[in-house]
Amino acid sequence: MKKTSVESVVDFPAVLPGFEHVNRYWDKTHNSHAAKILPGEYYVTLRDEVIVTVLGSCISACIRDSVFGVGGMNHFMLPTGEEGIGRSGWNRDVSDSTRYGNFAMEKLVNDIMKNGGRRNNLEVKIFGGGKVLAQMTGVGERNIHFVKEYIKTEGLRLVSEDVGDIYPRKVYYFPASGKVRLKKLRASHNNTIAAREKAYKEELVTEPISGDIELF
Repeated sequence: MKKTSVESVVDFPAVLPGFEHVNRYWDKTHNSHAAKILPGEYYVTLRDEVIVTVLGSCISACIRDSVFGVGGMNHFMLPTGEEGIGRSGWNRDVSDSTRYGNFAMEKLVNDIMKNGGRRNNLEVKIFGGGKVLAQMTGVGERNIHFVKEYIKTEGLRLVSEDVGDIYPRKVYYFPASGKVRLKKLRASHNNTIAAREKAYKEELVTEPISGDIELF
């Protein structure tokens, strides 16, 4: 008799419009539906499921309405490389660079609010920005600086962070409860992370941003 996999018998909760492309699976460890996001992606849910990503130099902001439980996670990097970096760690194209970070944050916040969240209920947790790629030594630091300045400027509430250091991170976020499980990957997956972030960085240079929000 043919065996049926766990994934085939689990009924996945309905995905919100616009997130059909995100890879979803059954996470046996947490006994939960899960959505895995890659660099440049984000995911928002109303359900009791986990959002998973692996970070090197990139940043993930985990944001939720602490009253209604709707929340999500993004995974982004500022597109500037090492060229033209001054003492402050920012190059002369900082305005062009930060608009990508603004885009990633605004899309996540806007979709949470579109699905019932209220801005004054939002809590933020941030992760990533590690110095894990030899050829991109300043990227993580700039990503951390950006996301903290964004949170401060927008008047959002930062409740937790684990940023910097030299290790990649695997992050599990449960928007319904706000719980986070984090594992630092001290010896594995570095080549895969490096390849993904290098490819993502190249995409940011060659592909313009598009979307239905105002960039600033």
